[in-house]
Amino acid sequence: MALRELLGEGAPLSASSLQRLKEKWQGEYEQWKGTAIEEKEWAYLWADGIYVKAGIGKEKAALLVVIGVQKDGQKRFLALEPGYRESKESWALVLRQLKTRGIKSARLFVGDGHLGLWAAVGEVYPPAQEQLCWNHKMLNVIDAVSHKEQADVRKLLTAMMYAESREEALKERKIFEQAFRHNPKAVKTVVENWERLTTYYNFPSEHWKHLRTSNVVESPFSRVRLRTTASRRFKSQINATCLIWKTLMIAEMSFRKLNAPHLEEKVAEGKKYDNGKEVRVAA
Repeated sequence: MALRELLGEGAPLSASSLQRLKEKWQGEYEQWKGTAIEEKEWAYLWADGIYVKAGIGKEKAALLVVIGVQKDGQKRFLALEPGYRESKESWALVLRQLKTRGIKSARLFVGDGHLGLWAAVGEVYPPAQEQLCWNHKMLNVIDAVSHKEQADVRKLLTAMMYAESREEALKERKIFEQAFRHNPKAVKTVVENWERLTTYYNFPSEHWKHLRTSNVVESPFSRVRLRTTASRRFKSQINATCLIWKTLMIAEMSFRKLNAPHLEEKVAEGKKYDNGKEVRVAA
């Protein structure tokens, strides 16, 4: 099914043609991984480790994915490597490869709170700020409360997440703390991560919808997951990875641009923002 979508219904799928395709895609994938990246300063990079249940290894191996946004506002895949989601070493290898290919700086990384990513970011891109994915954190908090409390928790967390300023978000957090003071675990999950949950207030408000979550990575993988039953037939890790990469390259062509793309270059250049507004330096 995956191959039919990529090649068309009338394409020949004999054993020999499949072998030629796998070799061709592997060559394209290896070339893509080594291609120099022209833009040196990047505003935003989204990173996540995605489990696709294909032939990419054992012991909870995942595909480590990085997506960035160019100065014209177009999002693009920058890295796709098999690895271990919680491993600093796996993520450090991915990030060092990006640096070698040309990405010298990034203003903000967006990702899940439990990734080995953050230790690697601190080592490879130490000046970068960190934004934890609200969707992942919301699931963590919901797991810590009773079933009958989950709707209330979701409502309170959503109010925090969409607050118009850092100060308003803190007010919403205080309401949550009071409402769930009987559940220290749920409250701690939010409070101890607060600074990294609200980093997006340091960037243009037009971009907040893109920065609150790692949906930028999750969304294109919904297409891949529909086809991982077919890719399980690949016994080799590289064959499965190449098929998934090829599918994602097609998905990339339909990516929507970042809102207010003209602000992306300002962010990449290091302009400062507070509560979504540019900080003007007095002459």
